[in-house]
Amino acid sequence: MAWSPDAAALAERLTERRAVVGVVGLGYVGLPLAVEQSRAGFQVLGLDDNADKVARVNRAENYIPDVSSGDLVEAVAAGRLTATTRYQDLTRADVIVICVPTPLTPNKEPDLSYILAVAERVRSVMRPGQLVVLESTTYPGTTEEVLRPILETSGLEVGRQMFVAFSPERVDPGNPRFHTRNTPKLVGGVTDTCGELGRLFYSQSLDQVIRVSSPAVAEMAKVFENTYRAVNIALVNEMALLCDRMGLDVWQVLDAAGTKPFGIQIFYPGPGVGGHCIPLDPFYLAWKAREYDFSTRFIELAGDINLRMPYFVVDKLQAMLNEGEKSLKGARILLLGVAYKRDSNDARESPALKVLEVLTARGALVVYHDPKVPTVKPQAAFPRTLSAVALTPERLRWADAVVITTDHSDVDYGLVRRHARLVLDTRNALGRAPADPEAVARVVKL
Repeated sequence: MAWSPDAAALAERLTERRAVVGVVGLGYVGLPLAVEQSRAGFQVLGLDDNADKVARVNRAENYIPDVSSGDLVEAVAAGRLTATTRYQDLTRADVIVICVPTPLTPNKEPDLSYILAVAERVRSVMRPGQLVVLESTTYPGTTEEVLRPILETSGLEVGRQMFVAFSPERVDPGNPRFHTRNTPKLVGGVTDTCGELGRLFYSQSLDQVIRVSSPAVAEMAKVFENTYRAVNIALVNEMALLCDRMGLDVWQVLDAAGTKPFGIQIFYPGPGVGGHCIPLDPFYLAWKAREYDFSTRFIELAGDINLRMPYFVVDKLQAMLNEGEKSLKGARILLLGVAYKRDSNDARESPALKVLEVLTARGALVVYHDPKVPTVKPQAAFPRTLSAVALTPERLRWADAVVITTDHSDVDYGLVRRHARLVLDTRNALGRAPADPEAVARVVKL
């Protein structure tokens, strides 16, 4: 491959690990990436608009569970990792990785405002010889149709003076086995040179890097990965609704189906789906498909099923209370868990927050316990931030009902069985816990 002088110089800096790496966005994706790059020997500059995050990084104060506190302390102490709020500092970065949120609008359409804002600010400080990589999950075409045109207003030529690629994040918060370094990494460049420089960059620090033919392929692969999970979760959620109507225990059904050694992968139901990707990515793909006069009916149906699950949970709880001649309005409800998944402190798009919101709207008095999420603001329209309460016998007896919305492994479910009156278990947490002869709670599964 015949490279331009800028490309050749960047390649040399990457292979010798003399490149400066800028990471924009120091959240669940950006901070682990920044620490991993510093472990590989790169000088890393983290950038975030949140001054508190920047200060915490510079103090080597960890706030992301998937980051090793020891690795963060070592990187900061060695001077390999610093953080800033100043975009001007990115002029010395050879690689700029963008890891910012990509939420949905209230109408379930892509909100690229964070990408657009960062792209404009990066464009204003660009110089020849820089590689810009977008990691934020988005619809196929974003890198070439949105990011590239903005960066080109810098006057630099893509593929010769500046280099642009997409490499989707694959972060799974709380996963004890797979993390930034050992999760295979996809990368697709706007040109061959861009793609090869992207591969060269990531291969210095990550175990396996897979180059694909274009950013759009990498973007589509990412949204497909998460749509696959969303569709299968919707399937099992609908099965849970049917089993509820038929009086069957969906958990027993799934355990039985899971004994088949081929042809099936078991997913589990719950109060909905959460996290940054799974609730959002299918809508990104459905929105983009309409540009091609294509309706992703299967995907949109899955999204609709998953969105309805928090309302089903509230309706089921209301029916349970009615059986005891208790109204939901004025009832005291204790939610166990507001993180979107077990053993994580990530409450982004958590279905538990929607359950909390709907219960409150229907007049219930709701408190929550979560050992990993000390405070939470359920939704933008919710009036205040809530703080977690302690899980005590007194609190459990206070509640008219307990709803298990997240099945953290460090919750004392024996205490729940012994002191709660009524429990709606949306995660089968009590079904997996040992039997307790002193249990008094009436337990109803999803």
